[in-house]
Amino acid sequence: MRAKRDIISQKILEIVSKAEEPLETVEIIDALKNSTRIKVLYRLYNLRGENLLKGKQVGSGKGTWIWWKNG
Repeated sequence: MRAKRDIISQKILEIVSKAEEPLETVEIIDALKNSTRIKVLYRLYNLRGENLLKGKQVGSGKGTWIWWKNG
């Protein structure tokens, strides 16, 4: 686990932690006004890999992901 997180990752963790229910990727992207979709997705997948977030693909095809805090 990295000792220092970048700002986007920190903000994602804050947004998901404050949410009362799982958030769709688009909701997280909307909350991060100055970040691109690619940057946010990259951070989300990294945070999931570090076991700090849980994520699940819902729907068919490309589909939508939902994200929630681990624990």
